[in-house]
Amino acid sequence: MIPTNGQTETAADSREGRYSRQVRFTPFGTEGQQGLADATVLIVGAGALGTGMAETLARCGVGRIIIADRDYVEWSNLQRQQLYTEEDARQRMPKAEAAVARLRLINSEIRIEAHVMDVRAEELESLLPGVQLIMDGTDNFDTRLIINDIALKYGIPWIYGACVGSYGITYTFLPGETPCLNCLLGAVPLGGDTCDTAGILPQAVQLVTANATSEALKLLGGRKEALRGKLLSFDVWRNEHQEIGVMAAKKPQCPSCGSDPVYPYLTAANTQRTDVLCGRDTVQIRPAQRQQLDLQETAKRLAGLGTMQVDSNPYLVSFRDGPYRLVVFADGRALVHGTSDIAAARSVYHRYFG
Repeated sequence: MIPTNGQTETAADSREGRYSRQVRFTPFGTEGQQGLADATVLIVGAGALGTGMAETLARCGVGRIIIADRDYVEWSNLQRQQLYTEEDARQRMPKAEAAVARLRLINSEIRIEAHVMDVRAEELESLLPGVQLIMDGTDNFDTRLIINDIALKYGIPWIYGACVGSYGITYTFLPGETPCLNCLLGAVPLGGDTCDTAGILPQAVQLVTANATSEALKLLGGRKEALRGKLLSFDVWRNEHQEIGVMAAKKPQCPSCGSDPVYPYLTAANTQRTDVLCGRDTVQIRPAQRQQLDLQETAKRLAGLGTMQVDSNPYLVSFRDGPYRLVVFADGRALVHGTSDIAAARSVYHRYFG
């Protein structure tokens, strides 16, 4: 809002001007905007979907946004991951930190938090206090099933989103009302390709982002009656669009959301320590017990070997071993680039970190 007649713009005027176009949308209004301002949203994953959702929610005025991601920015991300710059890729900035730095320039009035971590059951649970909605920005069903069980355990809605090639899909899960992700596995077309095998169009990302964040505004703004209620899928290349009613897929004996839930993926997640990253020819290795590495000392030790180039910043150390490039984070995690073979990745990791 531009002040006139010599008047000084107040903080209230600024907020009114910032969100006025949403407030003037009658089905949303002032009450809906206040719901956003009071809300806390957790976004798991800061890739294509995560960055798109985070920017939309930040611009809309969600009061607190938590972003958790394990990865760092690379050149191939810039095609579709909209919060990142070439400098982020050059510096190999952790995605969560880079995303939050950019979002704070977009909206300084809200709280935005970055967590550079591999989000498993324990980590996810630590982020939940105050969270009213979880947004799925991940790239694998292992993490989504953990989100599913955590959301059910604590009664928190979550919005699933995925895209590959020209295809996208999204659904809003409501604990105690809708079927859960575990119910839907095998019952509906959730997709099987990856960005490694099929590539990805940014337009598919944008459509998933738009539909998922529209559902988020309905939930957080107190307009639950406007939710779609169906699973949405589309293909932007084939010009296809489909809405699927999935309520019949709800299973009374589902181990995640049934009458006697045991949340199986919270237990299974604690034993899984390695996974191959989507489209990256990369294996992530996560120590069985959480560590706290001194990155400066780690970089110095590796440089002292005299056989490799070592690069570092406050968040990670990167170095090469023959055909592999290793990136190590402060929590002891490592990304081993140049292989999808878990055994080979473990071997080179243990060569330097025991």
